[in-house]
Amino acid sequence: MTAYRGADSKREEFRKYLEKAGVLDALTKVLVGLYEEPEKPNNALDFLKQHLGASGPDTADVEALKLEVTELRQKCEQLSEQNNELKAKLQARQNEQKKLQQYEPPAEEQAPDS
Repeated sequence: MTAYRGADSKREEFRKYLEKAGVLDALTKVLVGLYEEPEKPNNALDFLKQHLGASGPDTADVEALKLEVTELRQKCEQLSEQNNELKAKLQARQNEQKKLQQYEPPAEEQAPDS
């Protein structure tokens, strides 16, 4: 009989632990949600995982983030191309300016008035 009581006390301790941690409430809510679901899902375990948060973010969120990443990569590529074009234009203008400076007469030094 003592072994039976020991097992019961361990179970009771574990139950109290689950209750304090909020596990029992969370499981109850998810199971009630599954019970009240008008169209039962094909995979009840996936339903539980999704509603307990174990399956990670929603598929819609993941897809939206993937789309955003793709758009931002395209924007980054466009800006990089634009940056390279502007650098090339700047370099061309600087080269032009150097050529023009070759043809300008040097600035005359003025002698101090004595």
